[in-house]
Amino acid sequence: MMKICLPRLSAFDSRLSAIRSAALAPLLVAYALAAQAEVTVKDAWVRGTVAGQRSSGAFLAMTSTEEAKIVAVSSPVAKVAEIHATKNDRGMMVMEHVPTLALPAGKTVEFKPGGHHVMLMGIEKPLAKGATVPITFTVEDAKGRRSSVEVKAAVRPLGQ
Repeated sequence: MMKICLPRLSAFDSRLSAIRSAALAPLLVAYALAAQAEVTVKDAWVRGTVAGQRSSGAFLAMTSTEEAKIVAVSSPVAKVAEIHATKNDRGMMVMEHVPTLALPAGKTVEFKPGGHHVMLMGIEKPLAKGATVPITFTVEDAKGRRSSVEVKAAVRPLGQ
């Protein structure tokens, strides 16, 4: 019968192995994060409201580095938050709920009055100029992975 003897790891070898593992961990995390779409938001704002007004719109510009789509939106200031599109239907402007909205890679998607916007409904308290409204978008990448995009939108006065 043959015996095979493996060399024992010295304390130095053990520490060297731990150092290598620690050095590789951030690289693996960075690689995993790079694989997900990066979404940026600019110029986020919400139209202010007056007492008794229960809805408003949020507007912004959103860009994704990879193909993705918005699959949900929420805000603690509203009972319901939805993406809406304004369309001309036989001469009449109408809004309709859009369940998902594509974010083409590298292209900015505008949320603006008269177009796509976030509709905030069931607002309990007036949104005053200078306040900030938190909005959370749930974004799904092409591989089905979901992430949250947190936005702080400044309240602008009515008429803007």
